[in-house]
This record gives sequence, structure tokens and C-alpha cells, in this order.
Amino acid sequence: MSTEFDLEALLAARGAERYDLHTRHLNPQLPRMLHTIGFDKVYERAEGAHFWDAEGNDYLDMLAGFGVMGLGRHHPVVRKALHDVLDLNLADLTRFDCQPLPGLLAERLLAHSPHLDRVFFGNSGTEAVETALKFARFATGRPRVLYCDHAFHGLTTGSLSVNGENGFRDGFAPLLPDTPVPLGDLDALARELKKGDVAALIVEPVQGKGVHESPTGYLRAAQELLHRHKALLIADEVQTGLGRTGDFYAYQHEDGVEPDLVCVAKALSGGYVPVSATLGKDWIFKKVYSSMDRVLVHSASFGSNAQAMAAGLAVLSVMEDEQIVTRARTTGELLKSRLAALIGKYELLADVRGRGLMIGIEFGRPDSLKLRGRWTMLQAARKGLFAQMVVVPLLQRHRILTQVSGDHLEVIKLIPPLVIDEADVERFVDSFTAVMDDAHSGGGLMWDFGRTLIKQAVAGR
Repeated sequence: MSTEFDLEALLAARGAERYDLHTRHLNPQLPRMLHTIGFDKVYERAEGAHFWDAEGNDYLDMLAGFGVMGLGRHHPVVRKALHDVLDLNLADLTRFDCQPLPGLLAERLLAHSPHLDRVFFGNSGTEAVETALKFARFATGRPRVLYCDHAFHGLTTGSLSVNGENGFRDGFAPLLPDTPVPLGDLDALARELKKGDVAALIVEPVQGKGVHESPTGYLRAAQELLHRHKALLIADEVQTGLGRTGDFYAYQHEDGVEPDLVCVAKALSGGYVPVSATLGKDWIFKKVYSSMDRVLVHSASFGSNAQAMAAGLAVLSVMEDEQIVTRARTTGELLKSRLAALIGKYELLADVRGRGLMIGIEFGRPDSLKLRGRWTMLQAARKGLFAQMVVVPLLQRHRILTQVSGDHLEVIKLIPPLVIDEADVERFVDSFTAVMDDAHSGGGLMWDFGRTLIKQAVAGR
């Protein structure tokens, strides 16, 4: 008996219920938050770095689904690969054969990853981190993993143990025996290593929270310290990898850095099929998978599925053919320089930093008395409100989607699709300039919205 299922008809009939459905059946705070800040838009379609609503209005995406949409939405090469793999009717996930697509994707990924030898495929960034933590602890025989203050490595129990934000950790203890060290502090790292129980240090070469780059020379020096104490270096490239910072991996900006394990995900998916990869050195994998009895000691039910592998292969093909890494570096330099040129013009603009198309815009205490009073009022209610005041008009008035870089931070993080062009850069800079002009005028809609945010922050305490 055949079953009829019409997805297009279902969406046409019930798509308008999207916010009510989330309120009733999913996380109830998401629609509430979106309604509060005016982000409760209805996007009808998307392509590349742009969305369109039902009225045909164009929105510029400077968020890329938290970095997932490295190639933008619906890249034709990735779409075709997924249509092709479905049409092939492959004998996928039998679990007792070796399909070609995982091997082909591993081969192509490792070609961009000197000094790494093997790959484990999972389904998400947090799963890639969990794999690295398990492998490091088993390979070294030690329990403790070090991580950096303000790090974000995921939200499952293991990755949460190396998450440097208490807001995510609160209420979920006990976690794994892991210890924070300040990013760039080699003395703190050395003190922990001397205790003899450290398996690894996990580090984002550019931290997503706040967009803080590891200091020049830190990764290489940390690697030498770790190896001297028979511990491993894990590079979390879930957000920074695959061209985001203007090199294939962010750790490659520093000569001589050869991590023992590397975590990637997000952009490898092409925006379609969840996929992650944990890359590592041969001896680590051989120690984990040391005998036939241990062949499934670490596995994933959907790992290496044909759709994910096809998407990953298509993504790497596009990156090579369209020179995505070079484009990210060039466009990122243009965007960063245009924004940095505004620092002297606006006293509320404190810093512009980052690499490639991962850029942080930080706001700070102004000098003028009138603006300083308003800034102090916002800070007293809740740190981070001014950055939110910038994000909201960028969307509502200029149809540009951005994000605050973290809770209680006055930083906006730009992680657009790596395919944005010069026209998109100019559109963002012009719109950001208009918002800054309004913020410095001493009145207007921005500060009216700021008062609303203050009331909500005070009421939420």
C-alpha cells in the first residue's frame, strides 16, 4: 500500500502556525525572545547570503546559521550532490561493509590537513569535541582536559565540561574533571601540566565568544609544552575551520602548529546534512581501535551516512573550485578595514578585530557626558544591552541579520557566508554607519528601544 505525503501542501496549510507550534511543542522561550526583540520574521526563501520574506524584501545574512552556511544557502553544487546520492539508492549504513564515500571524504579532507592521518565522522560539532576528548583521554591514559576561559566547545556533557561560560554549565554538574586556563597564559598551562594528570588542552584558535584570537606564538609554545609533558593539543575548528578565518584552518595562521586532534563540523555540511569530523594522528586512532574487539568502541549510528558524505565532498569541491578560502580572506580584510576606519568617528565603537570573515565589533564607554550617562544606565541594568540595541535596528530597519557574540558582552560577531561580495560589504557598512549615527545623536528609536530592554532586564532579575 502506498502512502501519500505532500510536504509542499503541508507547509502551505500550516506554515503560518510556525511560532504557535514552537510555543506549544518546542522551547517556549525562543518565540518569546524573538517576539520581544522584533525578530519574529517570516522568511519564505533563501539563496546564497540572502533571505526573502513574503513581501519580497531582501535580507542580508551576516550570521550564516551560526557558521553552518559557509557556502550560503542552497549552493547548486551541493544541492545536485544530494539529489544524486538519493537517486543512487545506495546500500547505506549497513554497518558491516565499507562504503566508498566516507573514505573519499576522509581522503579529501586530510589533503587539506597536513600532519593528520585519520578521520572519525559524526553528526555535530559537540560530537566532534566529545570524540576528541575521549580519544585524548584514552590515548594518554590521563583524566583531565584543560580549556581556555570563555571557550565554547558544545553543550553535551563532555563538551560542556570544557565550556568556559558558567551560564551554560550551571545546574548540570557534576561534569568531567577539567580545568580552565586563561587564553595565552603559558605559565598557567605549565602549572597544570606539572601535576601529571593532563590528557590535553582544547582551544579555539579564534574564540567564538567575543572573537578573541590566540596571541601570536601561543599555539606553538603551548604545543611544545604539552608534548614535553606527554599531553595533546586539540584544535576546535568547528566554527573557524573550512576557510572561515582566511586559511583552511585557523591554526594554520601560525607556523609550526600541528595539533594532535582537530574538530570540524558546521560548514562541512553545506547547510543541509549534519556532519562532523574529528581528525587525528595515526597513533591515537590505532591506540583507541587497538584490536578487533574494540572495532566499535567509539561509533555513531548516523556517522558516515551517504547524504552527509556527499554534502561534505561537494563542499570541498566548491571550496577548491571557487577559491573560497582566498575569497574569505580578501572580503574579510575589506570588511574589517572599512569597519576599523569608523573607530575614530564613533566614541561608542571601541574595537574591530578578527580574521577573515570572523569579525568582532566591540562597543565601549563613551567620553561625552550625555552618552556616558545613557551607557551607564544600560550597564547597570544588564551588560550587553547596547550591542543588542545595535543588532535590532540592523534587522528591523536595514534587513541585516547579525548576532551578539555572547551573553553579557558588548560585542557583535559577524560570521557571514563566505560567498558574500563587495556589494554586501558596502551594504553592511552603510547600514552599520546609519545605526551608529542614530546612537550618537542622543535620541531616536534606538534609545527608546534601550529603555524597553532595561525594563525587561530589571523585571527578569
